[in-house]
Amino acid sequence: MSLKVAIVGLGGIGNTHARVYQKHPDSEIVAVCDILHDRADKAAELYGSPAFYSIREMLDSGIQIDAVSMCTAGVENGGDHYEPTMELLGAGLPVLGEKPISNDVGKAGEMVALAKAKNVRYGVNLNHRFTPAAVRAKEWVDEGRLGEIHIINMTMWINNPNESSPWFHMRALHPHSIDVMRYYAGDVVKVHAFFKKGKGRAIWSNVQVNMLFENGILGHLTGSYDATGPGGSYGLETLEVVGSDARFILREACEHLEFYPRFSRETVTYDYIGGMMSFGETFGSRIGRWVEQNIEGVKPEEIDGSGEDALKAQLVIEAAIESWQTGTVVTL
Repeated sequence: MSLKVAIVGLGGIGNTHARVYQKHPDSEIVAVCDILHDRADKAAELYGSPAFYSIREMLDSGIQIDAVSMCTAGVENGGDHYEPTMELLGAGLPVLGEKPISNDVGKAGEMVALAKAKNVRYGVNLNHRFTPAAVRAKEWVDEGRLGEIHIINMTMWINNPNESSPWFHMRALHPHSIDVMRYYAGDVVKVHAFFKKGKGRAIWSNVQVNMLFENGILGHLTGSYDATGPGGSYGLETLEVVGSDARFILREACEHLEFYPRFSRETVTYDYIGGMMSFGETFGSRIGRWVEQNIEGVKPEEIDGSGEDALKAQLVIEAAIESWQTGTVVTL
């Protein structure tokens, strides 16, 4: 079976999705859609599929569509997701949205609720959890090799000069970091955060967040749009999960994974598991899983990196903002 896919929003990320689908042996791009006609037309030429300028026009065309990648952007990279996603889910089409699910948690909740009501698969491109290194580390956790997990620390930063809104850094970047933390530690119940504006900044571009997870695990997130490494725009991502028997460190999303037993010096280091060399390759593993799960016909509640996962990450983000504004620990 070949999954017949439509792509909505043909900016940089939409074209990234399209290139993955184009290379995948089990998917076929059957439609592209963008309210900017030139983008839709260019994509139609690139991918050999008809162009549409609205969701309604695409739905009324009669083209068979099995799933949709919804890659619009908008304010804080999530402001334009709501209306097209609601239209697609309302039509009964499985949707893989981009992160953040929305910059408005009320609208995010509506999208998740509609997907449940329609019994439709709804995923979000939380691609950091889909890397071979992240999956290997999850196996260690599930096998009990870390023992009882006590602490999870996450650092994610990049040099991003965007000044479009006060909370752009938190809402646009940290769906990734919080989802990765939830992937290993579960649901968050309490949040306490501090923010700082970088030098010359109008927005809150630096953050530290303390989290208490439902199972008692302690979490800490350090994030910044003002930090970088060699090369200028180079990002840094470091995840450390500490248990009673061992800990692991996952570096740069997918590049390096280290295992440290507590009572032994016999450490293990993996580099580029599965041949994945850089963050750009993570779209392939995430979208590949989306294709696989749709072809398998999995139940909507079994989707990896679901809309509900993305909503829960966004609720933590909003709790962090509320914590800073009120000077309190926020309970979810």
